[in-house]
Amino acid sequence: MSITINIYYIGENGNARNFAEEMIKSGTVDKIRSEQGNLRYEYFQPFDEPETVLLIDQWSSQDAIDVHHASPMMRTITELREKYGLKMKVERYISDEDGIPDKDKQFIVK
Repeated sequence: MSITINIYYIGENGNARNFAEEMIKSGTVDKIRSEQGNLRYEYFQPFDEPETVLLIDQWSSQDAIDVHHASPMMRTITELREKYGLKMKVERYISDEDGIPDKDKQFIVK
């Protein structure tokens, strides 16, 4: 099982992108990626929402998320969100242990 959290950072005047760029340049993203249990930490920008940046944040377990939330990096993230005046929309997904059903695999091009 893994847990994927999609966080949509919503700002104004390019602030969501500025936030993501500062997270990367400051080394915070690399630190998060090196935390035990982190499987993915990547930013994307939706084509139809230029003031939004999507973070796909994936963890091996809830325990790994809890350790991350208790880490000093959360203070850095919180301070940067406040600096850039961001709002958030959050979606949470738990992986399907059985994986992709065979009947769905026909639609996936590799």
